[in-house]
Amino acid sequence: MKNDGFKKLWTDTRPIAALALLLTLATGLILPLTGCRGGRPLNTVNTPDDARGQIIGAMFGSPSARLANEFGILRHFFSGDELMGALLSGDIDCAFMESTAAATIVSYTSGVRILADPLLEYDLRFAVARENAELLEAVNTALAALTANGTLRGLRDKYFAARNYAYVPPDVTPRPGSLTLAVPPNVFPYSYWDENGDFSGFDIEIAGAVCDFLGVELNIIEEDVAELVTSVWYGRADLALGWLPGDIRDQVSLSDPYAFSYHSIIVRR
Repeated sequence: MKNDGFKKLWTDTRPIAALALLLTLATGLILPLTGCRGGRPLNTVNTPDDARGQIIGAMFGSPSARLANEFGILRHFFSGDELMGALLSGDIDCAFMESTAAATIVSYTSGVRILADPLLEYDLRFAVARENAELLEAVNTALAALTANGTLRGLRDKYFAARNYAYVPPDVTPRPGSLTLAVPPNVFPYSYWDENGDFSGFDIEIAGAVCDFLGVELNIIEEDVAELVTSVWYGRADLALGWLPGDIRDQVSLSDPYAFSYHSIIVRR
């Protein structure tokens, strides 16, 4: 009787078992067709042009976010780990990031890579009023000295390669006067308000180092990115710096570069 019951149970459940087997086989076939590999969506961005129209992640307030907004649908993130998690899960199609920072985050995040073709390359310069040739020359002299003594490299490594660097002001005789710098308040890591309510960032420290070299005080005013050049042109500020448009030489003079910036695209492997 027991054997007969077992045979009946097996006979009754064979269709269910067969259906389960078919579903398992079908799942194995369907996953590759739907763009998944090992539970992770496949990458669809292989060149910068492929990123156009895609959902792109970038750090909040960064220049990369400006680029992402021009290319496709921007999603803001407030930490690199959160950004990489969204990329791996398929919530975004790719991520835009400054190249040094991108190399650092990719080095400890499995399953992602940087595209060989850079997204954008540009240099960072000071903007100075065209009629103030003396100030332009002084800024260039300061930048040359800060390059020679390693200050510019040290500050870049501090902000973009997470390396320890402590800036030491030069021993110079202070002079009367000050220079006013125009910067946007929310472009991390270039210029932003820190937890103490102070202006911080790569550009802020660069400008501070230039003023230290010249022996003058640094004053800072907030300006929208689109108004940086205008603030110098109309005399609200002596200096502006950062990622400036390339067609502004008829309005202001530009210093020698104080840094070069490269933006990369991070995608799933």
